[in-house]
Amino acid sequence: MLRTGASRLALGSIAAPTARPAAAVFTRAVTPLQWTTKFSSASSKRPQILPMAQIKPIQAVFRRTLADRIDREAEKRYANEKIKPTPETVTPTSTVHPMFSEVGVQNPEKDIDMMAGLKSDLDTIKETFSLTEVPRQAYYIGLAGVLPYLATSLSTVFCAWEINHATAGLGFMMTSKTAEALLHVLEPLQIGYGAMILSFLGAIHWGLEWAGFGGYQGYKRYSIGVLAPAVAWPTVLMPVEGALITQFCAFVLLYYVDTRATYRGWTPPWYAIYRFVLTFIVGASIVISLIGRGEVANRVGKIPGAVDRLTALRDSAQVTLAEEEEAIRAQKEAEGGDEESDEEKSE
Repeated sequence: MLRTGASRLALGSIAAPTARPAAAVFTRAVTPLQWTTKFSSASSKRPQILPMAQIKPIQAVFRRTLADRIDREAEKRYANEKIKPTPETVTPTSTVHPMFSEVGVQNPEKDIDMMAGLKSDLDTIKETFSLTEVPRQAYYIGLAGVLPYLATSLSTVFCAWEINHATAGLGFMMTSKTAEALLHVLEPLQIGYGAMILSFLGAIHWGLEWAGFGGYQGYKRYSIGVLAPAVAWPTVLMPVEGALITQFCAFVLLYYVDTRATYRGWTPPWYAIYRFVLTFIVGASIVISLIGRGEVANRVGKIPGAVDRLTALRDSAQVTLAEEEEAIRAQKEAEGGDEESDEEKSE
């Protein structure tokens, strides 16, 4: 290619870019290229401030602020602190970071424990029946006190089972007549024992009042000890089913009263939980007895209660009185006839 003088003049007027040292290529701060040509704009020829020159004053202030906030004593303490090894926390996945991490994708949701609610309820029941705050002596004696009541209920169910499954009058361990007789013995025992327990629970409030526990409440607390036996003992005159239902209501009502008394500070803090356990056992025993009685209601004769005995005593007394009057009348008539016969003979 032939070069004319004009072309050589035009090419010579374009200067090559300024050369940079080789080390500058690997540095973080890149200096913009300066092109010196007469075809460049005017803005490129203006003096420009390097980016690092603009940041240096801000970095200096920021470093001074951080230096002021550093706690030298804490840093020294952390430097001398020894890290305790915890190999039990190390797992095959504890040092593995997810590929996308929490920035790329959302963290996977953990599996929801569907039995968490049931487990919480079971833990609550376990803590309730543990009775850790209840004195051991009161706990053991209280449980021993309700065992006879539970024993009468279970015996009632067993007697009812023997009566229903007896073959030709013979059951598994006793005859149907023996089971019926034993059932009639258990009924008054359970009712009388229940009345005694209610009276004892009411008497506790008298003892707390005399001791001044929670202050002296006067008639408010004395009335609890009076109403409990007033409701309990008339049940011994009722029929069996009515007596058991009445005692069940009395136990529940007295438990509510004891709970309110505990809330007001009239009893020890553990007394409400203690009463709940005992009331639960007694209430379950009453329900078991009613179920057993219902199974043999049509096959067992009704045992005469106190009212029946009083009625029978009154009727027998009237019958005896009528018989005595009839005997006296007959005796008088006989004596009158003898006198007439004697008069006839004398004539």
